[in-house]
Order: sequence, then structure tokens, then C-alpha cells
Amino acid sequence: MKKVTVALLLALGMTGCATNVQDLAAEGNWQEIGYRDGVRGNTQRSYSEMTKLGAVDQAAYSEGYYQGVSEYCNPNHAYQIGLSGQVYEGVCSGTEDAQRFRMEWQRGWDEFSNEH
Repeated sequence: MKKVTVALLLALGMTGCATNVQDLAAEGNWQEIGYRDGVRGNTQRSYSEMTKLGAVDQAAYSEGYYQGVSEYCNPNHAYQIGLSGQVYEGVCSGTEDAQRFRMEWQRGWDEFSNEH
């Protein structure tokens, strides 16, 4: 379990590297923006929200987003996500392991809520 926790923390930590969303948009790296949103469990940005950052490559954003969501929605990490206090925004709905993810996240969230 410790290895899974460490791997998850490293993966989530790596998505928060120094390059911010504005810099990525200026570089045209919409795939990375989408990936970061997905792997953090955030809902997709609206097109109008993205246009505030500059010229949008919707296809690249979507590709990165779904890649990130597929990593985020791993039910083996869901308990730790809930335990960390991260609110679940429902991004795993419709995936193969959606119910298992939600149950494991809820178990972690309940424990988090009882401690705070």
C-alpha cells in the first residue's frame, strides 16, 4: 500500500511542475493542459474558459484530458484521493470502474471527514 501511495503522490506532484497553465497555453501545449486537468480529477474546461488563455486546440486538450482521466480513475488510488480530502467531481462516471472508484473514494472521504 505504501508503494501505491508514494506512486500516486509522485504522479500528482509531477503534474504541478513549474510551468503554469498560461505558459502552456502560450506554447500551444493544450494536450498537457488537458492531461493536468484530467489527472487531477477536474471537470473539463469550457471552450470559453480556454479561449481566455489564447488560441485553443480543442482536440489536443481532449486527448490529454482523457489520458489524464484514465489515470485518475484507477480505483486502486481512489481511497487515497478521498483520504487526502480531494473532492470528487464525478469525472469517472461512465468508465468501466466508475462504481468501484466511487466506493473507494467515499471510504477515504468518510475517514478524512471523521478526522477533520
